[in-house]
Amino acid sequence: MEKGLVKIAGVKAGYGDVPVLLGIHLTVESNEMVALVGPNGAGKSTLLKCISGLLPLKEGEIWFGEIKISGLPYLDIVKKGIIHCPEGGKVFPEMSVEDNLLVGGYLFKKEARKKQFDLVYNLFPKLLQRRRQLAGTLSGGERQMVALGLALMSRPAFLMMDEPSLGLAPVIKKAIFKTIDMIKGEQKISILLVEQDAFSALELADRSYVLDHGMIAMQADSKALLQNGEFKRIYMGL
Repeated sequence: MEKGLVKIAGVKAGYGDVPVLLGIHLTVESNEMVALVGPNGAGKSTLLKCISGLLPLKEGEIWFGEIKISGLPYLDIVKKGIIHCPEGGKVFPEMSVEDNLLVGGYLFKKEARKKQFDLVYNLFPKLLQRRRQLAGTLSGGERQMVALGLALMSRPAFLMMDEPSLGLAPVIKKAIFKTIDMIKGEQKISILLVEQDAFSALELADRSYVLDHGMIAMQADSKALLQNGEFKRIYMGL
């Protein structure tokens, strides 16, 4: 088996009798950001659910370092530092911003939580101002900040982000991508980024995979993929 922090080998999965992933091979190395792009319905979110243990595999294996995680319960996968930030800025709406963040750090002692609070509030100063406010009353961009902050409170070694810019205004979208770039540069964690905005995702990522109809259609260094005429024609409409 080739080395890599996360190794996905021959993964097939779906919902009931409906196949979605038809044999995925993908690797994310330590301290690397990999983008997963492709059309709606290609299976991007389904793959993240497989990695995080929310959806069982029909075939294949998923490894985290030397540990096979496919088949493990969701909570055991979280305890290994594999964190899934789902699409849509999902938060606990009836809880304050700070209590939402506490949920992310529940596995850790007070001192470790304080360190993560400092990290999150430095990345998102607006959340410090809103820390007593109910998360459900925030704007869409602020809820996305809380969702990313909640994920970072879990001290991830491997962070999966599903459509972090979904539904956001362009200026907020730009700020979210800037923060993701800061996380990549400063936190030394591995990231798998699923994003419909293919151009922005490839601008951020080291390498990229294109998922189409449940299969990997292309994979390359992100800069090379941005210059690939076929990719730009089919997946970016250029």
